[in-house]
Amino acid sequence: MKQDWKPSPMIYPQPNVMVSCGTTPEEYNITTVGFTGTLSTTPPLCYISIQPERHSYEIIKRNMEFVINLTNKDLAKATDWCAIRSGKHNNKFEAMNLTPGKSKVISTPIIDESPLSLECKVKEIVELGSHHMFIAEIVNIQADNKYFDPSTGQFDMQKANLIAYAHGNYYEMTKHIGKFGWSVEKKRNNPKLRKNR
Repeated sequence: MKQDWKPSPMIYPQPNVMVSCGTTPEEYNITTVGFTGTLSTTPPLCYISIQPERHSYEIIKRNMEFVINLTNKDLAKATDWCAIRSGKHNNKFEAMNLTPGKSKVISTPIIDESPLSLECKVKEIVELGSHHMFIAEIVNIQADNKYFDPSTGQFDMQKANLIAYAHGNYYEMTKHIGKFGWSVEKKRNNPKLRKNR
């Protein structure tokens, strides 16, 4: 049996990323964003949705660039703090002991402590309602070397200990349960399943 709830965007879990913005140290800021995701692989497009009254909104709109910084267990407190406090009254980098690192393609800083940072250039702003969506092209990615698996050369998401957000709470994402295509591989390796498909 299920209950009916008032419509709301309860698509959980969702990423909780720290978006850095600003092109000069005087305007550097960090805002925590839950409404973010992939739009296209070719070209590599993503989005973030922000309320127009947020301090970061005008900074991003003015410079037309931002960085999506993935968050992990070590950054959980900073992720929450940057969601609650305003950059109008706080230097969030200093308050949370975070380091504004150098981007390779854009002028906005990455967060050095983040396991993975995506440098983005805004292509379009769509006014949707309570939030406006910044559609952006990912122009460079910086990944921390300590999270690479030396045996495969791939970025180890499990080792990075990323966090997710669901209904007002933060969760670790650490247990690996399968890889893309594993359900098909099982069928291919089982003659009985192949026969009865």
